[in-house]
Amino acid sequence: MTLSVTGVSAPAKRFLATLLPIALLSAPLPLLAQPAGSGAGDEPSYELPLEDIQTFAEVFERIKRAYVEEVDDSTLLRNAMRGMLSELDPHSAYLDEEEYQSLRESTQGEFGGIGIEVGTENGQLMVITPIDDTPASRAGLLSRDIIVAIDGTPTDSMSLQEAVTLMRGEPGTDLRISVLRSGEDSPREFTLTREVIRSESVKHELLEPGYGYLRVSQFQSRTPEQARDALELMAHEQPLEGLILDLRNNPGGVLQAAVGIADLFLDEGLIVYTEGRLSDTEMSFSASPTTPAADVPLVVLINGGSASAAEIVAGALQDQRRGVIMGTDSFGKGSVQQIMPLGNGEGLKLTTALYYTPNGRSIQAQGIEPDVDVVRGRLEVAESRREIRESDLEGHLSAQQAPRDRQEMAERLLNDYQLSEALNLLKALNVVDRQRR
Repeated sequence: MTLSVTGVSAPAKRFLATLLPIALLSAPLPLLAQPAGSGAGDEPSYELPLEDIQTFAEVFERIKRAYVEEVDDSTLLRNAMRGMLSELDPHSAYLDEEEYQSLRESTQGEFGGIGIEVGTENGQLMVITPIDDTPASRAGLLSRDIIVAIDGTPTDSMSLQEAVTLMRGEPGTDLRISVLRSGEDSPREFTLTREVIRSESVKHELLEPGYGYLRVSQFQSRTPEQARDALELMAHEQPLEGLILDLRNNPGGVLQAAVGIADLFLDEGLIVYTEGRLSDTEMSFSASPTTPAADVPLVVLINGGSASAAEIVAGALQDQRRGVIMGTDSFGKGSVQQIMPLGNGEGLKLTTALYYTPNGRSIQAQGIEPDVDVVRGRLEVAESRREIRESDLEGHLSAQQAPRDRQEMAERLLNDYQLSEALNLLKALNVVDRQRR
């Protein structure tokens, strides 16, 4: 095999002579994913795009010779690798040593930042969801907010990983972000103080006697264990008559944790499967027979901030007809990323597969549609045509003051229309079930 290098200067030729052996050595790697039914000796042939390699070398040489500032070879090659990955999809990225370490810290559940999951859509940096009890959630950032600037730097030409790196930092330091919200003409300005983000992924409480609330804010390795303990605590005094599983603004996390949460409510059947080009990216997960809450009436709350692993749980429970999915359409992030370390201490984050629900639905770019659409809002009591009640009569007997926790719960249900409707639906399901029996 020969390659003509006419029209390219001597430095580019030397670079090309270095690049070609590397390309040739790496060419057999796709053989790891052989077509189905092919034998060990049926090695498909691969033709390297030699003309494109020649063009790449020419571009490299012209930048080296003519760019207004001198750029070293290492920077040019890393920029080329970043571009190669960033053009694949919003979630694949080349990670330098600092970025790779930062990603590892975030997956371990503790890092300095403001507490948001971000992604890109149509070239714009977008909030997927704010994490519970973090500076971002307390400041009022919402799912699908567009971040147009970070500390005064526009984000339109910024990679996802560069944006994440800018937003991370030492706890106690301030970060300014400009956010454009849907339906608004001008950006909102937020100044947030970074904190150590420690993600406690599970919260629980009884909304009323017999009706439990289980909030999963993200999926970590211990999330299924914590959720199981929460179910046992809520059912300690009396069996649960209904449960609300709140996955709103849950950005996802560990796949196995999502499988474990779904398994708490399913005693058989498929939960999720993945499909990719390589054999080790094709996996399937099924429910185990032992489950603590197989018969508890269930409502699952989702919204536009429910992504990835949260969509896996909602999709599995919906396909298995295990519960009622309520809220608004989920985010639609149904791809699998693998973190691949490189020999120089850096790494790749590469999309390698897609998630599918038990019925074969792809989550990617589609999301989960709820069984019952309920937008987020606040209950408002109409004052017109109000009927006279006992409390309006002069000299009526006063009731004892309700306990403070009951007052707070009533106020919470008033402010969270989706949660209130989920509780009403659980009660209605129990009424119908009692009538059937």
